[in-house]
Amino acid sequence: MFTLHPQLQADCIPLGHFPLCQLLLLNDANYPWFILVPEREDIREIYQLSADDQLQLLRESSQLAQQLADRFKADKMNIAALGNVVPQLHLHHIVRYRHDPAWPAPVWGKVPPQPYGAAAVAALKQTLVDLGGGFKPFA
Repeated sequence: MFTLHPQLQADCIPLGHFPLCQLLLLNDANYPWFILVPEREDIREIYQLSADDQLQLLRESSQLAQQLADRFKADKMNIAALGNVVPQLHLHHIVRYRHDPAWPAPVWGKVPPQPYGAAAVAALKQTLVDLGGGFKPFA
């Protein structure tokens, strides 16, 4: 049975899901930072997914990245599956701007996180619903 890694539970706000992945929002308003987590048990690497799930992950990731880039007018989309701290397979989708606090370096640890307020989370969730693509918000 799939369960979300405790570190992702602690650091993120669950937004909803696509056919394969849960969509999380990293609770740091310094950057629009979303995380896709395939709802599969004991998966650490993309190659461990079935061929169909690999394709679905690519579809969901590509669709999310395009929607985020368009909606947030990104200068660059950073997409990464590192897993050095959290071994559960997850893909970061970070909207980057030339003027953001970490540009052009990686975002990790550059500035203290700024938690989101409830209204901002609700607005982000509605934005994702409006973009479509099979996203279904959690209640």
